[in-house]
Amino acid sequence: MSLIAEMPAVLDAELIRADFPILQQEVNGHPLVYLDNAASTQKPRAVLDALAGYYARDNANVHRGVHTLSVRATEAFELARGKVAALFGIADPAELIWTRGTTEAINLVAWSWGLANLRAGDEVLLSVMEHHSNLVPWQMLAQRTGAKLRFLDIDDQQRLDLSNLDELLTERTKLVSIVHVSNALGTINPVREIAARAHAVGAVVLVDGAQSAPHLPVDVPSLGCDFYAFSGHKMCAPTGIGGLWGRRDLLEAMPPFHGGGDMIEWVDLERSTYAMLPHKFEAGTPNVAGAVGLGAAAEYLGGIGRDAILAHERHLLGYCIERLGEIPDLEILGPRDLDERSGVVSFTLADIHPHDLATILDGEGVAIRAGHHCTQPLMKRLGVGSTARASFYLYNTVEDVDKLVDALHRARTLFGY
Repeated sequence: MSLIAEMPAVLDAELIRADFPILQQEVNGHPLVYLDNAASTQKPRAVLDALAGYYARDNANVHRGVHTLSVRATEAFELARGKVAALFGIADPAELIWTRGTTEAINLVAWSWGLANLRAGDEVLLSVMEHHSNLVPWQMLAQRTGAKLRFLDIDDQQRLDLSNLDELLTERTKLVSIVHVSNALGTINPVREIAARAHAVGAVVLVDGAQSAPHLPVDVPSLGCDFYAFSGHKMCAPTGIGGLWGRRDLLEAMPPFHGGGDMIEWVDLERSTYAMLPHKFEAGTPNVAGAVGLGAAAEYLGGIGRDAILAHERHLLGYCIERLGEIPDLEILGPRDLDERSGVVSFTLADIHPHDLATILDGEGVAIRAGHHCTQPLMKRLGVGSTARASFYLYNTVEDVDKLVDALHRARTLFGY
C-alpha cells in the first residue's frame, strides 16, 4: 500500500458519501465510481431536500406578490443569495447576480460591460488554456467592436507563462479574462498576481471560477479581480444556476443584459428605468429553486470546510498520480507540483483513443471524461486531439483511485499492451 494512501484522512469521505444517494448504486454490475466532477458534481441529500421542500411548501413567483407563498419564496431566494455571498467572502450580497452559470455570467460581462467599453484597437487578454465559454464570447465581441484578442501561452509544465505578461499588458489592454483553474489540466493560475499587474495598466479583470469555486477556499475580494463567475452544478448545487460577482461601481455603470420583468423601476411606452442591483441584471422569472438549492449547497460545503475539501482532494491527487505512474505508456498532463494543480488528472494511454478508454471504464462502473473538454485551442497547443480526465471531489476515496487504475490495466490488456 502506498504511503500516501496510508496518510491520515483529512475528512471522512465514506461518511460524506452516505449524504449522496446517487453514489449508492451499481453501474454495469459494479459499484459506481464517479470521477467526472470537473464536468458536474453530485448532489447531497441536503440539497435534494431543499429543492423538494421549496416545491412542496413555498413554490411561487418572487418579488411581485404580497401573498404568503410569494413572500416565503422571495425570502428563500434572497436568503440563498446571502448564503452564497458569505461562502465567497462577499460582503454585499447585492453585488452577486444570479445567472444560469459561468457561461452566462461571462456573456453578461462581455455584452454589457464589453459593448459599452470596448472600441476598435482595444485589446482583451486571454490565455490558450481557456474554456470555450471564456473564449467564444470575446471572439464574438471582438468581431462586433473591432477589439483585438491577445493570449498568454503555457510553459513546458502546462502552467501559464507570465514571462511576457508586461509586454502583453499595455495601455490598449481594457480587459483580462482568465481561468482560475484549468478544467483540462488542473493548473491553478496566479490570478491575484495577474490582476495586480493588469490593474497597473488600467485593465478590468474577470476570473472564470467554474473550477475554483467548488475546490479552493476562494475569498473573492482577496483575489483582486473585478468580476468572478461560477456555476452551481460544479459545487453540489442544481444545474441552471450560478452567479457573477462584480464590483458595485462597475455593475451600476453597466447597462442591463436582458430586458423584461423585475429588472425595471418604471416602464412607459417609449422608455424604461431600471431597478437597483442585483435585480437590474435578473430579468424575468428567476430559477428560484436553483438558487435555494445553491444556498443549501453553500451551507453544506461551508459546514465541511473548504480547506478540508482542498486537502482531501490534494491527498487523492497525489495518490492518483503515484498510482497512474505504475501504468506503462500513460502520460499525465499538467504541473508536476501538486500545489500548482487542483484535483484534475488528464492523461493519455499509448495510442488508445480516450473515448475508447472511457467506454471500457464505464463497463467497469468507473465514470471519467474523454474529449477536448471544451478547450480545443489548448489541445492543439499540446499536440493532442483529446485526453481522458479523472476529477475528484469531497466524496471520492483512495479506493476509487484503485478501481480507476485496475480498469486502466484491463483496458491495456484489451488493446494488447
